[in-house]
Amino acid sequence: MHRTADTTRCHTRSGRTVTSAWMDLDVAGQAVLRPGTVLDGEAVVWVNGQLSFSAAQARGNSTARRSAALAAEYPANYAVWDCLQVDGVDLRRRPYTERRAALLEVLDGVPPPIQATPASDDADVALAWYEHLSAQGLEGVVAKRATSVYRAGRVWQKLRHAETVDADVVGYVGPATRPHRAAVRLPDGRRVLSRALTAPLSAALARFTAAAGPGQRAHTDDGERYITTEGLVVEVEARHHPARHRLDHPHPLTDDSGGRTESPCPALLLVPGCSPAEADARPPHELQVVQSLRYT
Repeated sequence: MHRTADTTRCHTRSGRTVTSAWMDLDVAGQAVLRPGTVLDGEAVVWVNGQLSFSAAQARGNSTARRSAALAAEYPANYAVWDCLQVDGVDLRRRPYTERRAALLEVLDGVPPPIQATPASDDADVALAWYEHLSAQGLEGVVAKRATSVYRAGRVWQKLRHAETVDADVVGYVGPATRPHRAAVRLPDGRRVLSRALTAPLSAALARFTAAAGPGQRAHTDDGERYITTEGLVVEVEARHHPARHRLDHPHPLTDDSGGRTESPCPALLLVPGCSPAEADARPPHELQVVQSLRYT
């Protein structure tokens, strides 16, 4: 989120402008942020007390005509974990502890929907977050070196209840204009099917499959049929089932905050003097879950 002298702009990690899809956050940013402020965080949606990835994805993919209605139905929150610029001063080469202090100063007294994520350098506190907040849809905590400078991309370590991995889309089940399930090739080479796709994921996949033309018939390693396609990558959440290798329902990619002041934001563990990998304590894999689509 970038607060300029005149307006607020929202961008994705890839640089795409998505302000029109998140106008409620745009309005909130204009009201409370000082010009020359750039924040890094995640737009999230709470539904019935839990984070809803499908609702957030519906909003992120909405047209200008639909965005207002979806904003009323699924109001968004902006969970902020980094501050890249304040009053026009670039902070990206500053250590994270300094950027964190700047973030808390910028958001001091700012009410929802814009909130700073909680952070601690106490591993016991982070473990409590990790163990107790999953019921609200938060999938884990993030470990970041306290002395690290800001770099684009995912340079932190996620400690989650399940791991995400990239997988190639090799096909789909159902009509090309509305696929029911996705067929993917996992990093170990296995080809598996997802469970039923949510409407936003189906629509996102259909935009590609409908334009790709007819594919060939093929089978997964379990003998399940699908129609071939290629050129997409999905992020899947890797868990382990001994009897079957399936893709379960979508879940949030990132743990984020809720719309109430008492709702927890994503947990951040600061790790002084060690790399994020040295703080890694991830649990075993369980499920595989389709997360997001992107072109290769």
